[in-house]
Amino acid sequence: MSFIEYGDTIKDGDTAIVFLGHESMFPVKVQHGTVTQTKYGVIRHSMDLIGKKYGSKVTCSKGGWVFILHPTPELWTMNLPHRTQILYSTDISIITMMLELKPGSIVCESGTGSGSLSHALIRTVAPTGHLYTVEFHQQRAEKAREEFREHGVEHLVTVTNQDVCKNGFGVSNIADAVFLDIPSPWEAIGHAKAALKAEGGRICSFSPCIEQVQRTCLAMEEYGFTEINTLEILLRVYNVRTISLQIPDLGKAAEDNSCAGFDSSNPSNQGSPCTNLQQGTVQFKSGVPQKEMVGHTGYLTFATKS
Repeated sequence: MSFIEYGDTIKDGDTAIVFLGHESMFPVKVQHGTVTQTKYGVIRHSMDLIGKKYGSKVTCSKGGWVFILHPTPELWTMNLPHRTQILYSTDISIITMMLELKPGSIVCESGTGSGSLSHALIRTVAPTGHLYTVEFHQQRAEKAREEFREHGVEHLVTVTNQDVCKNGFGVSNIADAVFLDIPSPWEAIGHAKAALKAEGGRICSFSPCIEQVQRTCLAMEEYGFTEINTLEILLRVYNVRTISLQIPDLGKAAEDNSCAGFDSSNPSNQGSPCTNLQQGTVQFKSGVPQKEMVGHTGYLTFATKS
């Protein structure tokens, strides 16, 4: 199993996603003799998972059922164990685009954290690129190495446990892009410049506070970066639902003209707005924004090495 190559069947040792619904799923490591408890009952790995195809519908012991999905960076972001605050798909998508990443790119990242962005970067630069990721916290760095190995991408990533602000990324003049998600990114701008290729490399810094952005931009100018710009991504979700609207009173003549030639006995006309005129309402499909939305996550500052 690999996060960058699709596998057809579930094997012992795979990481799979148990899908109970759009708002309910979780990862599971498939192992012989192991069972997983869900609200629909028990899933027995040996009998219910191993050897089955990804995407299969699995019946649990209580009669309910779930789908078993192949892991992807997007699904992993939604289900990974949180060791730190993570980046979500809204920010990840603009980061990969603005850093101009593609298969074969060399990327430096700090810090690794829970590995949400790391998995997306690895999938983007595969099969010939490489990710150099630096994590200050030793236990988090060791856990990241373990996950990359389990997910079949360890050959595409190098995890280093050190302070990037003091020791840099451990590479020089090879990176196409650098990403910073640390408390004081302005202290790592010099190391980022040293890691980037001679000309044209891109850098992105993620910071939750505007004061961090200000200091980072000043450091970027000091080190000769150009095209410095900051943006913020806000996600607003709409629900599609049926709503009832009252028909305006336009007079009897307008009502007669609007339904001229209408055959109410024809089954194909059932549900037509004309059938609801007597009730004074008509139903429409409408996109309605949620009352609550995900607000500020952080500021993304991009620049180019000239």
